[in-house]
Formats: sequence, C-alpha cells, structure tokens
Amino acid sequence: MSLTRKTAAELGALIASGEVSAVEVTQAHLDRIAEVDGEIHAFLHVAADAALEQASAIDAKRAAGERLGPLAGVPVAHKDVFTTKDMPTTAGSKILEGYRPPYDATITARLREAGLVILGKTNLDEFAMGSSTENSAYGTTHNPWDLGRIPGGSSGGSSAAVASYQAPLSTGTDTGGSIRQPAAVTGIVGMKPTYGGSSRYGVIAFASSLDTPGPFARNVLDAALLHEAFSGHDVMDTTSIHSEVPPVVEAARRGDVSGLRVGVVKEFGGEGYQAGVLARFQDSVELLESLGAKVVEVSCPSFTYALPAYYLIAPSECSSNLARFDGMRYGLRVGDDGTHSAEEVMALTRAAGFGAEVKRRIMLGTYALSSGYYDAYYGSAQKVRTLIARDFEAAFHQVDVLISPTTPTTAFPIGERADDPMAMYLADLCTIPANLAGNAAISVPCGLADEDGLPVGLQIMAPVLGDDRCYRVAAALEKAFESRWGGPLLKEAPAL
Repeated sequence: MSLTRKTAAELGALIASGEVSAVEVTQAHLDRIAEVDGEIHAFLHVAADAALEQASAIDAKRAAGERLGPLAGVPVAHKDVFTTKDMPTTAGSKILEGYRPPYDATITARLREAGLVILGKTNLDEFAMGSSTENSAYGTTHNPWDLGRIPGGSSGGSSAAVASYQAPLSTGTDTGGSIRQPAAVTGIVGMKPTYGGSSRYGVIAFASSLDTPGPFARNVLDAALLHEAFSGHDVMDTTSIHSEVPPVVEAARRGDVSGLRVGVVKEFGGEGYQAGVLARFQDSVELLESLGAKVVEVSCPSFTYALPAYYLIAPSECSSNLARFDGMRYGLRVGDDGTHSAEEVMALTRAAGFGAEVKRRIMLGTYALSSGYYDAYYGSAQKVRTLIARDFEAAFHQVDVLISPTTPTTAFPIGERADDPMAMYLADLCTIPANLAGNAAISVPCGLADEDGLPVGLQIMAPVLGDDRCYRVAAALEKAFESRWGGPLLKEAPAL
C-alpha cells in the first residue's frame, strides 16, 4: 500500500520502528500534492523545503534516541487561518495577501512540538465565512468525490486535502459547522471540540465566542490522536478551559456503545433533507441499536431558532473583529498616494480587500449592534443562545449523546448557491446549535446517498468536555461499518 493511503497511526508506527523515515513519508505526500492538487486546489501554500527540513529533524531526533510522540514525523495540512511565522497566513482574503505573521498560533506551535510535519496552508472561505470554500479570494477548492461539487466550508481545503490523500491529517476551525460540514460532504471524520478546549490564540478571528479549532482525519483514531496533540489549556487564550483534555484517544480505541443512551433530535427532521441523507441516518440509528445502544427521540425546541440567532451573533462579532483590517497597520493598503485622507484610505482598502460575503456579514453585524437595534437583534439572539444551551442541558439529563444528520444534503454543485445566501446558510442547519452552546460534536461518515453516490455524515453531539463520548460512539459505528459492510463509504473517492 502507498504511504499516502496509510493512516496517521500506521505512519507514526512505521516511522517509530524505523521501517520508513519521516523524510520518505513527507516526500510521498509532497509528490501526491504535486500530482493532484492542480485539480483539487486544497492548498494555498505548499512549504516543501520547510516540511522536508522538519521531517529530517525528526529523523535525527529518532536516531539520537529521543522519545517522541505517536504522530512524530506524520504530515499535516494546516488551515490558512492559523498564524505561521515561516509561511504566509492569508485567511483566504486579499486583504492579507502575502502576510507573514511574526509568531505562531498556539496550535501551530503544538503541532511542531508534537513532531508533526506541516506540509503547507489550506484554502478556506474568506475569514472562515462560508459553507463551500467558494468565498476564498484565491479560487474554489473542489471535492475529490466530484470535481464539479463543493468540498464544504469554511475548512474545505483541509477536508479536500485529507479526502484526496494529500495529507493524512489536517486542521480546521468550526464556527457554525466549518469542520463537521466539510467532513461530511468529503467522507472523512471532523471534530469540533468543546469550546475553549483548543486554543484560539493565533487563530485569525471570525466570531470569538464561537470559533473552535479541531482535527480532520480519515478515521476516528487519527482524529483523536491529533485532537490530543494540540488541545489543552493555554494561558495565552482567555477563553481557554483550565481542564485536562478528555480521554479522546482511549475512547477512540474503545468504541463501545453497549448500554449508552442515544437521543435523536426531533427538530432535525422533516422537510429540506435529501432522501439519501435521511436513509443513511436511519441506517445508523438501527446500527446503534443493534450494537446495544438505547435510542430515544429527544425534543430541543429552541434549536429551531438556532440559525437566525447564529446569523445575528456571528456577523456581530465579525463586524467587531474585522475592524482591525483598516490598511493602517498591516496587510493591504489602497489609496495611500497622498491625495486621500486616512478615512478614505481605510474605506478604499476595505472595499478592495474584502469579498462580497465578508462585506455582507460586516454590514449585518454592524446593523445588529447599532444604537436602537442592539437589544432587538443581538440581545435577543443571545437570549435564544441561552435557551439552546438549556435545551442541551435538559437533553443530556435524558441521554448520553445526541445524533442527527451532519448536513441536510450531500455536496452541492459549485455555483448552485452562489447567488442565494440563505440556501448556503442552511448547510449549517444541524451543526450550529453545538457552536452556540459550546458543546463537543463530531461528524463521521455513514454511507453514500442513493441519488448521487456522494458521502453522508452522521453528527454526534456530547456535553461540554464530553469530547470522549463523541469519539466512543463514532469509533463504534466505524468498526461496525467495517465489519458488516467493509467500511462506511464502501468505496473511495474516485482516483484523480
């Protein structure tokens, strides 16, 4: 089997045993990127020389007898929203084109400390605002299952890189579903940790009370290993939880749901769902029952208001966070020719540097925060957020985890929703509540839709700091799919 087809855990073991070197593994993935990324466009920057240097350093440490972690020497693709001092960080925006930060994000630093080899930076919707990666200022990423379809968003570059075997692991950020939704539509595993469980320091901010870094992988154990490697308390992040990382790797290895109480969210059903998505979800419910889980229906009535609440809270925070991109301190500057005032330079810079979706959300957020409208819009949305958190709390008194489809549909064609923001926003219908409440949630592949043969994802939600429950259920389903049907997807993404 090609090195690029092996799991991260397998690669780590092969490197540790000396059967292959980290340099060999890294070169294999760089070769794969050169072979297929011209069609996929998962990467915005490939750091080939730096990656090989990192890999060589790992091999030298191994030869010197240093004790290294389980992922030492394993390549990872890094979403271009995490600051990296040795390569550009653009957040998918023209306003940051060519920007090289003077520091590493905490998660970047932890990847390096764990010995992971950063292959480069992956494409995303500009400032992580979108569900398709069509909003990137540097071009759309394509889904490896069908190059005419979207790979999800905002972390579409990261999901596509893993699904197309350009990297065994990647990082993403999840603000309203931006890890789970792309994972679902590209047939891989994507985890949104508990808010505050993974550091936001050095993550270019979209919505500070929602943004959550997390892992992508092709199987549950690999996702757990990456999750464990970069998570934990960070003194540089004031929203970081001062708590031990949940035992996610142990849970991923265990994969047992016998006696577990599983709740099906009543509000995540009905109209608007693709038939093939609902069919695969029902298959998953039946499979969980056959494995010994007790499945019951749970009502969370406030979830029906999650989408409008999110699209008031997130744009409001976006409006505040993106005020720093003014052409005065760093990044793009337009109109600085001596004929314009500072205010005009700011306006010209923002007009030229931000894309349409970012401008739309800034305007929505500024309006929602404006005098006379704050209480009616932003304040009311925060009250709904509290109700959603209470619904989760009540549900977790009845069950151990909640499940739903990850997305209402499979990957849609590129351009299909480009002129319909509301249709685009509906892609995050099932994922948003967990962001508003700060809960842990994971998407795991659960089959292919009958209509189009494209991947379907199952979402598993757990309480705050119950991340290990997500991995436990996901691993049990993964093992059951493999033993009964040969795997959750039954086939791979078409070879490129």
